[in-house]
Amino acid sequence: MLSYRHAFHAGNFADVLKHTVLVQILRYLGQKDKAFCYVDTHAGPGDYVLTSEYALKNREFDNGIGRLWQRDDTPACVADYVQLAKQANAGGQLGHYPGSPRFAKILLRPQDRLFLYELHPTEQKILQKSLGGDKRATIIADDGLKHASGLLPPHERRGLVLIDPSYELKNDYESVVETLIKMHKRFATGTYALWYPVVSRRRTQALEHALHRSGIANMHLFELGVQEDSQAPGMTACGMLVINPPWTLPAEMQTTLPWLADTLGIDGAGFYRIQTLAE
Repeated sequence: MLSYRHAFHAGNFADVLKHTVLVQILRYLGQKDKAFCYVDTHAGPGDYVLTSEYALKNREFDNGIGRLWQRDDTPACVADYVQLAKQANAGGQLGHYPGSPRFAKILLRPQDRLFLYELHPTEQKILQKSLGGDKRATIIADDGLKHASGLLPPHERRGLVLIDPSYELKNDYESVVETLIKMHKRFATGTYALWYPVVSRRRTQALEHALHRSGIANMHLFELGVQEDSQAPGMTACGMLVINPPWTLPAEMQTTLPWLADTLGIDGAGFYRIQTLAE
């Protein structure tokens, strides 16, 4: 949807989970010398100004990256993520939040490649300014959910696909399942990270069940909630469904998610889920 702007939500608790997981997967892939490919289906602008009108409207970053910024007791995964976010901020003050493309730009090596899909024309311009000069990066003005499967399998035969649409359209929940099945058939050994919001537990459960029935193996769920499920509008939790994760990731999340739930939970209502959806 061209009306959607992630800047309203930049740096919130959902970004904390998404980017903490993203950083750990990219770190793992970078341990081998062989190149890998990173595909982002909904890249966004790559940089968010937290003093902008969009970000200040609801100040969602206050209960996300803002709550972690000065902490010195964070788990290793969270500390790694926060330190990378600080590289986007001169002088140590929190004024910018890096999107997924910026985290990837920092962590990918000269031999690796980035493919960044972004349909919104304003976001594209910012993304071009942020990463357009990087020879590793290809920025594509298109819907990655529909077209990114054409990149698979990459010639590197190693890679990560990040899928995180806005879910403004109800059929996005069905579309991500169809896309994942199609991508997995083309590139079964790749790693896939699907972000999802919990605004309706019924829709989230339907998404989980559809992926469980897909026959895709080695699929794990990592969910972070800051409030109890509710019928009221708004996101109370979010999760990452990861196919072929690094073998280290589940153990890292066993330490990281309880701490994030305690730290970011509102009025003590934080919770988490770690589940293997398919062996």
